[in-house]
Amino acid sequence: MWHRLTARAIWLGSAIGADPADSVDLRVRKSLLVLISLLVLPTGLVWGALYLGVGEPLAAALPIAYTFYSIVAIAIFHVTREFAFLRRAELIAILVTPFVLGVILGGLVASSGAILWSLLAPIGAVAFGDPRRAWRWIAAFLLMVAATTPVAAILRPVPSDLPATVVLAFMALNIGGVSFVVFLILAAFASQRQTAQERADGLLLNILPAAIAEQLKSDRRVMPEHHEEVSVLFADVVDFTPMSARMTPTEVVGTLDELFTVFDELVDRYGVEKIKTIGDAYMVAAGVPSARPDHAQVLARLALDMCEAAGHHQREDGTPIQLRIGINSGPVVAGVIGRRKFIYDLWGDTVNVASRMESHGVPGRIQVAEPTWVRIRDGFVFETRGTIEVKGKGLIRTWYLLREAGSRTVDGAARERVVTSACSVRDDGMKRLPGRVRH
Repeated sequence: MWHRLTARAIWLGSAIGADPADSVDLRVRKSLLVLISLLVLPTGLVWGALYLGVGEPLAAALPIAYTFYSIVAIAIFHVTREFAFLRRAELIAILVTPFVLGVILGGLVASSGAILWSLLAPIGAVAFGDPRRAWRWIAAFLLMVAATTPVAAILRPVPSDLPATVVLAFMALNIGGVSFVVFLILAAFASQRQTAQERADGLLLNILPAAIAEQLKSDRRVMPEHHEEVSVLFADVVDFTPMSARMTPTEVVGTLDELFTVFDELVDRYGVEKIKTIGDAYMVAAGVPSARPDHAQVLARLALDMCEAAGHHQREDGTPIQLRIGINSGPVVAGVIGRRKFIYDLWGDTVNVASRMESHGVPGRIQVAEPTWVRIRDGFVFETRGTIEVKGKGLIRTWYLLREAGSRTVDGAARERVVTSACSVRDDGMKRLPGRVRH
């Protein structure tokens, strides 16, 4: 509940002096400083009324004057949006006003420790400015604490003659008020930092696997690792280039975004790793960065679902979108290389063959290489394609993945028809991509 109230109060404070060009960090600092300034305003009026009530009109004038000064500073900031001006104006006023009040009342004791309010200046310098420059503010605060009573002895030799109960009451109010504002600053600042950190972590996890992201946070260099059992899937939208030529750039991006968003949901559902997208190509891996024994099976199920999902999306002419998918299994090297704009990637012959399975495949088909077929042949139904000649790899035996075995229940039969129409269409009369077939 406290978190929600703090967030709502910060949102209200962020409307003053807001600039669309501000960074997230600057927007947080602005809203927090405005919020604290607004919360302290009533305190100045209350303290002024209390000092008037005990017969100290000059002392009452200071907190009241600070209130109007702060209102003017916030108004100027709202017009100019100069955060440095508001920060400097508020911190100076917060630092000096309690010191002058302590001198007017006759020292630290007579003023009930009003100088404690000056502590908000160095705290504010840390929270809203450069922490490396906050030392000057804490030094100024300590100097004023030491100087309050000696200066008061010169300017007001006879301290204010307030009753002891009044002095103690003001002391309690000063301690309580300062403590509350300090807590508010720290709580609000920590809340916003936590929100920003969660947002940053979320963005990082959208780019890298969780295990790799954690390693990078503790060590800026993550060495690539060898993984013996991995399956890799490449999917490509059939005839996307001519299709995109008939669409506007916005329509092209929108179509891919809609389709790939569905693929992302499937990837999350199966707990595998989306590696990257390159144009209209989509790459997924299972078994990295954490090993799993069913890496080939889970990618086969994912491929079937991706084809089914693609069949529910249409081209501009109303025909269903088709995919060309290739899968291969085996050892890979996986990791993050470079120092900037990290990307988690895979390397090795397994990856190259998986890519060739896609590029040498047939529209609307899931083509798997022999290493994948060997691992999942007992649980899935295949159609033998034969031996094809793959550029750079020579002759490779391949199969078409049709469906998962044992799915001929009532529900499974319905699923089989959908998958067959979208992903397992026989290639009779269809134009083949490069690759000589030997049966």
